[in-house]
Amino acid sequence: MNIKSLIIVFSVAFISKNIHCQFISNVTTPDLSKSVVHDENDKSFKYSKIISVTDLQKYLTQLASDEFEGRETGQPGNVKAAIYIADHFKKIELQSSTMTENFMQPVTFSFTSWDDTDIYVNKDRFRHLWDYIAYPNKNKDVAIIDTNMVYFLGYGIDDPKYSDYKGKSFKDAVIVINKGEPMKVDSTYWISGTKAPSEWSGDIDKKLKTAYSKGVALVLIIDEDIKKTLGENRKYLMGPTTELGDVSKRMYDMSNHAYISSGIAKAIFGKEENKIIKERQNILKKGKFKPVKLKTDFKMNMKKSTKVISSQNVIGYIEGSEKPEEVVVVSAHYDHLGKKGDQIFYGADDNGSGTSTVMEIARAFAAAKKDGFTSKRTIVFALMTGEEKGLLGSQYYVNNPLFKLENTIANVNVDMVGRLDDKYKSNADYIYVIGSDRLSTDLHKINETVNQKYTQLTLDYTFNAEDDPNKYYYRSDHYNFAEKGIPAIFYFSGVHADYHQPSDTVKKIYFPKMEKIAKHIFHTIWELANRPERIKVDGKVK
Repeated sequence: MNIKSLIIVFSVAFISKNIHCQFISNVTTPDLSKSVVHDENDKSFKYSKIISVTDLQKYLTQLASDEFEGRETGQPGNVKAAIYIADHFKKIELQSSTMTENFMQPVTFSFTSWDDTDIYVNKDRFRHLWDYIAYPNKNKDVAIIDTNMVYFLGYGIDDPKYSDYKGKSFKDAVIVINKGEPMKVDSTYWISGTKAPSEWSGDIDKKLKTAYSKGVALVLIIDEDIKKTLGENRKYLMGPTTELGDVSKRMYDMSNHAYISSGIAKAIFGKEENKIIKERQNILKKGKFKPVKLKTDFKMNMKKSTKVISSQNVIGYIEGSEKPEEVVVVSAHYDHLGKKGDQIFYGADDNGSGTSTVMEIARAFAAAKKDGFTSKRTIVFALMTGEEKGLLGSQYYVNNPLFKLENTIANVNVDMVGRLDDKYKSNADYIYVIGSDRLSTDLHKINETVNQKYTQLTLDYTFNAEDDPNKYYYRSDHYNFAEKGIPAIFYFSGVHADYHQPSDTVKKIYFPKMEKIAKHIFHTIWELANRPERIKVDGKVK
């Protein structure tokens, strides 16, 4: 996973009333006075018994082994893991789509990073990720920009109602601009004529495309709080930028650009700062601006490289017997952080545990099919790559689905279900549930009902809160399905000290817990795949 006991009884009326205003964030404790089902005539119970600690341990021990080297996307260990999963799907006789080869859906990624980037103002050096930010995937590869053609150009806007570009050529120039757009003394905007900003405020690309059309070599955007911006974007900036597809030959329609600190801006302005202040006053009072030529020696190198790699989602399915066109997608990501030097980031819990769980659930459904009990709807088992790079494998799938998205009735996602967190260190029979009520009240009710009937876990919805600071709802593969309007439920057992560390190993996994959670998920999928009607979508994508 790309980074608790009140006993509450919810009535259906309460859930229906509150589901659209604040998503459920409480804890449901089962009624332990009622017995769980142990009837062999109940097929969901019968085939859930196939799920075992022995098999879960076997899969996970292999997935989190030295041989697989942490399963980093595009690396040899990731490929070995994909082959291992595909061989399992073949062995249990899942079907492979005609759009895949040996259960594998090819996914291409591009890793783009700076080889060399610095800014020099009058020979003073400013450093990337300290004094400025430049995104390598948003900029062309340029060995060096060396010029004394530097201008302060207001807001970088060219609009019929206001323009910073009038009367001068800026071909091959470097321009410094502010965010946003000009306002009048009465706090209305010159362009919109109201207190509501125009699209120039919210769309930086519009300014960059305008600069490109004018022949501008580089746009420097002043960021008054560069440290805050760095903090908010650090995870995207500390390593290569990862994108779907081959972007090595991308054509750019925007000028190169960087976000600079007020310190860099001040160094560039030099003795011309008073002129800039005067022009800002003119904008405020008259809505007119005159570019300010800045007497400075400016250099910036923007040398980058792009590495294109191939990976794969691993996907098998069991075709439904009565409603084969309707699909339940069961997902988990099998990639992790890989190997850094001699250290392997094994990723046993994250997400070897989810991968093993899906593999074992698939085995149980395959056994039911072999005995003649095929689910009414098609069940797709999708092990995703590239989750740790930004949910990219699942993003690729929803953009290139093997089964129509409009017929995908639900996504069931499993990510980190093998450990106990601090809140539940004395109670292994729990699971955090995220997303169940966001798009479908039916999905939420099914999860609650099968839990009381078969497994009686504590269902904790804490991380489902709309204002959850961890934002887990947006941080695993289910989100790409939910964003397309497909009801999604995400099972998660919480973080721990070994999260994203080399110490996330198999010996720390609590397999009896994994088995019970896997059985609960199996029952939920069984109900989704076999109920008479597909679940209703009665929530809205946010």
